[in-house]
Amino acid sequence: MAALRRRQPPCFSHRQKGVVLIVALIFLLLVTLIGVSSMQNATMQEKMAGSVSIKNESFQAAEASLRVGENAVAATAYVLAKCTPAANCLPPPDSTSAALAVGGGTNGVIWVATPYGFYGVQNLGPAQATAVNTPTSCGSTLPTLYRITGVGVYGASRSVVESIYAKC
Repeated sequence: MAALRRRQPPCFSHRQKGVVLIVALIFLLLVTLIGVSSMQNATMQEKMAGSVSIKNESFQAAEASLRVGENAVAATAYVLAKCTPAANCLPPPDSTSAALAVGGGTNGVIWVATPYGFYGVQNLGPAQATAVNTPTSCGSTLPTLYRITGVGVYGASRSVVESIYAKC
């Protein structure tokens, strides 16, 4: 009988011819794309957080300016003529303009600089009896209403806040 030859298992190393290298490169490309995408996402989130921070700083500056204006009106020696005509009693349009400066505004509002921003005051005249909760210190006299507008600027953000102050 013919001698049985033992068959050798096929050698796969000769047939692969670099398939492992191609698979490894594809995985490396996928991991690189995931890494780049994650970095872009982190950068976007950092920009959004910075924008919120700037807006918050601007709002806080406007609030601080408003409080300075309210304290000025609360002083016993504070006197301001009533705004007339009615067009001058509207909220000041120059509070939102890009070129807000200290001094007289477009409708007679005098802007005052503070360490935080600006404030402007308008005398709206005496309150109507049913329009406002009259402070108890006023007695039977109606309080005078003042519109105080505070403007805060921080970076590229501008915030405007207003309050109505009743003074006896």
